[in-house]
Amino acid sequence: MERALRPRPRQGDTHLVKLTFRGLPGIPVYLKAESTPPTGSLKHRLARSLFLYGICNGRIGPGTTLVEASSGSTAVSEAYFAELLGLPFVAVMPRSTSGQKIAAIERFGGTCRFVDHAGEVYAIVERLAGEAGGHYLDQFTNAERATDWRGYNKIAQSIFELMEAEAEPVPEWVVMSAGTGGTSATIGRYLRYRNLATRLCVVDVEGSAFYDAWKSGDRGFITPGSRIEGIGRPSVEPSFLPEVIDHMIRVPDAASIAAAHVLSERLFRRVGCSTGTNFFGLLSIAARMAREGRAGALVTLICDSGDRYASTYYDSGWLARNGLEIQPWRDRIEDFLDHGRAA
Repeated sequence: MERALRPRPRQGDTHLVKLTFRGLPGIPVYLKAESTPPTGSLKHRLARSLFLYGICNGRIGPGTTLVEASSGSTAVSEAYFAELLGLPFVAVMPRSTSGQKIAAIERFGGTCRFVDHAGEVYAIVERLAGEAGGHYLDQFTNAERATDWRGYNKIAQSIFELMEAEAEPVPEWVVMSAGTGGTSATIGRYLRYRNLATRLCVVDVEGSAFYDAWKSGDRGFITPGSRIEGIGRPSVEPSFLPEVIDHMIRVPDAASIAAAHVLSERLFRRVGCSTGTNFFGLLSIAARMAREGRAGALVTLICDSGDRYASTYYDSGWLARNGLEIQPWRDRIEDFLDHGRAA
């Protein structure tokens, strides 16, 4: 009996962090801490799945050169697994990628190749893979198919197994940003597989094609691309599945960055700005619930550490040079968290 009464820990393969805010009574917030794996981001799961997918399909073997198109976090995780297997790894990315991510890729033995425009990445990746007789990991196509969304150690299953120990085990919403679209596809499929009442909200950023594609049903949108590293895309990637999404919100870049700053201060550790996008979207859902007089839990993800962005999103000079004024957004977010006032 003593064993049965012992509370279950809020920890599995990654932690679940619970936050409550004075301005949001009856709406507890849970953050899945995906910044804690060995490579520091949500993309650790994706990289592992892509490697298993390539190996089991006979595309990765001894000596295979691995190539990827990545703005950083996926490439960091892929470089880690490539080093474990003793395989060469090349990442092709925009020249604007943060120096901390580049250093992490190189620390794991990877090589970085840079392009001036995001649209150039794909042709270069395919050429490099062809010249080396290697394998293009292709996260943007393979994310949704490489991940067994019903299986062990996958993000959706992990969220709901940890939530079972909470007072409200079935959250009202899970909020997730889209980069490849693979994580939102995994979560959306799992909700339907389990027949859960939880709904999925996907948040998108300025310059990204995902929101317009979901709203219109047209996958052909071409946009400038995102300033928030790791999420948003200039075109709709094959892994993005709008059919499993219940709601989408477009988040201004300044709001994403402001939300990351506010959340970092309240967590006592820095989070990346894709997490800021997630958090701002979650607060938008919370405001909607408050207006409707509804209670319930909300879940989102900490995608990576903000330490990777010390020279960009957390640098006041960089923000000024890029015309990003975050203080008004910070004030609005703080007011909502503390007093429940939504502008």
